[in-house]
Amino acid sequence: MRNDALKIFTAGVRAVQPQYLLSRYMRWQHQQLQLGDQLFKQPDINKVYIIGAGKASAAMARETEIILGSRIDAGFIVTKYEHTFPLKTIQCIEAAHPVPDDNSVQAGREMIRLLKNATEKDVVIALISGGASALLVDCPPGILLSELQVVFSKLLQCGASIEEMNTVRKHLSAGIKGGQLLRTAWPATVVSFILSDVIGDPLDSIASGPTVADRSTFTDAWEIVRKYQLLDVLPVSIIRWLQLGLNNQVAETPKPDDPIFAKSFNYLIGTNRVALEAAAVMARDLHYTPVIVTDSLQGEARDKAQELVAQLQRYEGPRPACLLLGGETTVTIKNAGKGGRNQEFALAAMIALQQAFPDSSQMPVLLSAGTDGTDGPTNAAGAVVDKGVLQLTAQRGLSPEKYLEQNDSWNFFNQVSGHIITGPTHTNVMDIIVVLIP
Repeated sequence: MRNDALKIFTAGVRAVQPQYLLSRYMRWQHQQLQLGDQLFKQPDINKVYIIGAGKASAAMARETEIILGSRIDAGFIVTKYEHTFPLKTIQCIEAAHPVPDDNSVQAGREMIRLLKNATEKDVVIALISGGASALLVDCPPGILLSELQVVFSKLLQCGASIEEMNTVRKHLSAGIKGGQLLRTAWPATVVSFILSDVIGDPLDSIASGPTVADRSTFTDAWEIVRKYQLLDVLPVSIIRWLQLGLNNQVAETPKPDDPIFAKSFNYLIGTNRVALEAAAVMARDLHYTPVIVTDSLQGEARDKAQELVAQLQRYEGPRPACLLLGGETTVTIKNAGKGGRNQEFALAAMIALQQAFPDSSQMPVLLSAGTDGTDGPTNAAGAVVDKGVLQLTAQRGLSPEKYLEQNDSWNFFNQVSGHIITGPTHTNVMDIIVVLIP
């Protein structure tokens, strides 16, 4: 059943690969460039520029080069370390995730430099995916990269949702996030193709919405910082900048009525729901009855794991069954262990499963992993819980509860052969949880 769970997860990830998605939205034929619903005739186009940021941007850029070839005049993208592909025309830089580094700032400078060349008859194609919030960064006046790094780290540790994190990040950017990139690209036409890594697929939050009108405000960002009690731990420069925004001394991010959005078109091409539906097809092929429970799972990982196990105890549908969940939980880090939200979810689920299903032959198999191949600052995409993991846990006298208490899920699963390791998948649509009920 572990192999089946892996096949089902892999089918979901494969369905949201850029090479399967972009070709449906982008083509060049009969001297016309079609981008989504937008059609550009050759005589009406001066230059075509490509920009991109995110864990999938290199794969998206490679596919764009295959489709458009020599019709690309110039391009610049940024992706995570070890996520690049050889590209012919488009320049690529690698940067750090989930906390930005010097290359993230350099990427911001290079992208703005390229877009400043854009004119009214130019077309800019933006390739956006999750991870871009850290990979593509600019430092507002008076703020150092090291100070931004503190903000990113604190937001990751406090249990904030990705939308909350990105609201703060957008208001700590003076030229990229929250639609601000369009100010530089104006008056060119900008067409964005977006892979969603945010629950509900809100375009203004994915990758901190560099090409999308921003609904959030400095007031929202301030309230989030206050909610998570960060006012006393963030650098003085960060607090000062947010206060300048609150007092209207710094420009707000552009809102929907801003004229810069008149020539901006955004297309959502890949989502967690697309991945779950493909996973369900594979489950059916493997003779399980698939049930997509949700694509909006969120909340504290260990709490949601316990809720899921309670749901499994009540399951009365046809068997064997495959329950599929998608979304993105959070972890409030309280101790110095090593792990990620998927490994923490799997570890908490394992503890609950052992209590709920004392007969291990009746216990479901559970896999929880990130579609991007990364779970927290670890080499694993996630973890699986099955009879083999239970046996090794018993043989080695390990206490899952102690590892969970220490937020140390990686070290637990490393000792019981429970890790799911995929390497970079070059896509990113949040997490997939596969539960196989015998």
